[in-house]
Amino acid sequence: MAAVDQPLQTVEEMRATSLQLRRDSLEMIYGAGSGHPGGSLSEIDILVALYFGVMRYDAQAPAWPERDRFILSKGHASPGFYATLSMAGYFGREELSSYRKTDGLLQGHAHPMTPGVEMNSGSLGMGLSFALGHALAARLDGKDYRVFALLGDGECQEGEVWEAAMSAAHHRATNLTAIVDRNRIQNDRFTDEVMTLEPLADRWRDFGWNVITCDGHEHAEVLRALETATEGGPTAIIANTVKGKGVSFMENNPAFHGRAPNAEEYEAALKELA
Repeated sequence: MAAVDQPLQTVEEMRATSLQLRRDSLEMIYGAGSGHPGGSLSEIDILVALYFGVMRYDAQAPAWPERDRFILSKGHASPGFYATLSMAGYFGREELSSYRKTDGLLQGHAHPMTPGVEMNSGSLGMGLSFALGHALAARLDGKDYRVFALLGDGECQEGEVWEAAMSAAHHRATNLTAIVDRNRIQNDRFTDEVMTLEPLADRWRDFGWNVITCDGHEHAEVLRALETATEGGPTAIIANTVKGKGVSFMENNPAFHGRAPNAEEYEAALKELA
């Protein structure tokens, strides 16, 4: 089930949506002169599968008690998230131009002042704990909603992630799904240069989680993983992605983790995403 007011998208429609959201993300970052293009571009296909193929929500009533919850733990990748929320109907497209403006609706890190945002993000490592709280609250309240948390792979170096992982397995939080955007770059270098994460899937399994690995840019694979995630959860989906996906000179390039493109780069990127 997806949004209460719109039909599910086909995989072909999702590809077109992803392309538009990549353009929107770069437009926001370029307009603001700052932001995080790399991780926004790598997460887009995951977000599209969630919001237009799986999640239950009402964009006109963001606090609907029966809604599925999505937590952007890697909160600096907000442009991709905001573009998705706008496409899903949470706010008008004109709001995208308010990104990172002092009085704007869309701050640099995702914040609950924005319709559709559940958690204030900034410091990495907190999202899975917050998501687990929602998952356990559903059980206490007798609700059947699902909770999804999108984590960065560099974020998985944070100890709080593994405390939450251990607790989720202990409490058998079967309605909780963690999705790792495994783009292999954090801040200014590759993750393995900072701290080795592999074997990442085995580490989640060792903490008692069901683990699914997929291509994070193939919508059909992401959809299958999300649909299978209810079987024996909590479930971690390791989504293999490419940082800066869709723009050749941004792909696998640590320089574009947190740097806005200049005018020439922006025009070149839009041509590639046409």
